[in-house]
Amino acid sequence: MAGPTKRLRLGLGIMLALLLVVGGKLVLVQGLNVGGMAQAALDKRMRESVLPAERGSIVDSQGTAMANSVIRYNIAVDQVLNTNTEEFYRFNASGGAVETISRDQGISELAALLGMKDAEVRAAVTGEQKYFLVAKDVKPDIEDQISKLGIPGVVSEGVSKRVYPNGSIAGGIIGFLEEGGSGIAGLEQTQNDVLSGTDGKRLFEIGADGLRIPVGIDELTPAQDGKDVKLTLNSDLQYFAQQAIQDQADKLSAEWGSIVVEDVKTGNIVAMADTKAPDPNDPGKVAAEDRGVRSVTAAYEPGSVQKTLTMAALIQEGKASPLEKFVIPPSYTVNGQTFTDSFTHGTEDRTLAGILGWSMNTGTVMAGQRLSKEQRYDWLRKFGIGEAPEIGLPSQANGILAPADQWDGRQEFTVLFGQGVSQSTLQTVRAYQAIANDGLMQQPRLIDSYISPDGTEEKAPAKESSQVISPDSAQQVRDMLESAVTQGEVKDAAIDGYRVGAKTGTSESPCDDGTSGFCGYTASIVGMAPMDDPRFIVEVVLQRPKGDIYGITQGPVFRSVMAQALRSYNVQPSTGKPAQLPQYAK
Repeated sequence: MAGPTKRLRLGLGIMLALLLVVGGKLVLVQGLNVGGMAQAALDKRMRESVLPAERGSIVDSQGTAMANSVIRYNIAVDQVLNTNTEEFYRFNASGGAVETISRDQGISELAALLGMKDAEVRAAVTGEQKYFLVAKDVKPDIEDQISKLGIPGVVSEGVSKRVYPNGSIAGGIIGFLEEGGSGIAGLEQTQNDVLSGTDGKRLFEIGADGLRIPVGIDELTPAQDGKDVKLTLNSDLQYFAQQAIQDQADKLSAEWGSIVVEDVKTGNIVAMADTKAPDPNDPGKVAAEDRGVRSVTAAYEPGSVQKTLTMAALIQEGKASPLEKFVIPPSYTVNGQTFTDSFTHGTEDRTLAGILGWSMNTGTVMAGQRLSKEQRYDWLRKFGIGEAPEIGLPSQANGILAPADQWDGRQEFTVLFGQGVSQSTLQTVRAYQAIANDGLMQQPRLIDSYISPDGTEEKAPAKESSQVISPDSAQQVRDMLESAVTQGEVKDAAIDGYRVGAKTGTSESPCDDGTSGFCGYTASIVGMAPMDDPRFIVEVVLQRPKGDIYGITQGPVFRSVMAQALRSYNVQPSTGKPAQLPQYAK
């Protein structure tokens, strides 16, 4: 009997040892590592869905939406999970007891919310695909009801849908988004971080069967919506300007045209119009080169509009005065360089005002040579030439202004009348704004303020202003510009009831292929009104219009847009007597 007893004892010992091992493991798991194992299990049950932030709107100066976003949802399904679930449970409508729902009932309820037929939804949720799109562009209130249905495998994905109510009005300025939702053009690009906001999230708990646990964790971190961007633009005036420049470009078969309207007192850009402006809802309908804002991206030789800056420098430096007499020959030669005018004339006695009023290259060079080369360069820089105004748009052109010591024998004189230098339309407008504003240059503004989701409005940072010339010098130049309309060659810029000052410009346009060839002209006009107390600057530019360049005038377009701006802002008609400086010297 000794043998069996010994074996029995050995077996019992082994069994006790195994029980100790198992018991120790249970103590370790259940007693010493309860939190870790529970947390690991919880982590496996947790799911996260992103709650997209609503992108901020872009609005004009009156609060009219030019770009806004709406949150929409895509409804998708895990067909495998749904197909294999004949019934599921959820809280009843009152939020009390848990109720059991058949798959058929869930399909019918989902179809009713989506406005689809039961058969359509049944086909969409039945199959072997882990991801299948059931519906797109579902509104938030419907998505919320779908989420409460608790149907197995059915999930919602938030998407932000961008809408541009005004279509192509200021389309290049507003810009557009790429497929993923980030801005890739215009203000949508440069203000992307401000507009985007911060996404939120929803954490919820699911069971082993893949269904949401009704009594499980359901945590919500709300999204922080983006800020609205309020512009200085007036969308009604913007529409008017776009129509005006498009009609003019079509009439003269020009490659492109642009118009800028700026408030003299504030620097606010109230309109900045381009031809062929893109509709951000479908930007691909226009060529890539037409999707930007040429008023800031295109640099070209300004031509004779630059003569006004030369006159301002001469007067400020005390080198000349508006009524000073100049004897102007048919052509003028200096340092081996000969200059002529766009019209034939004999030797004439002209005032400085008459030189500007009739846009004489000869007289401009004759008077302008009183400034040293360094002074000519410095004054162009003071007026902002060679430096792009920063208004929040991409690809802004600085233009080209070479240092004075790099000018050749002809360029040192041509810069006096806008050749051998290039600049954007907005740079020219900025320079004229200083003359209109008693010599005080306000930097152009396109973004007025940022508006938080709670309605708090924060003004965009102020930009530094600078006194370029004295108020007296500015007044003398304004009198010369007004006399160019009343006595000179710019008579078609006149507006009934308002005093106007303006200057035209024409320059040769080099070919786009980078060669030195000549491929047409750039024609422009820039002016201000009312001259009693200037309120607006308007510039009109047309690139390579067809026909006789000397028969082309932008005066009527300037006049219509300026008159519309004055009406839109209820600017009172002029009461003072217009300047009529004599164009010929006695």
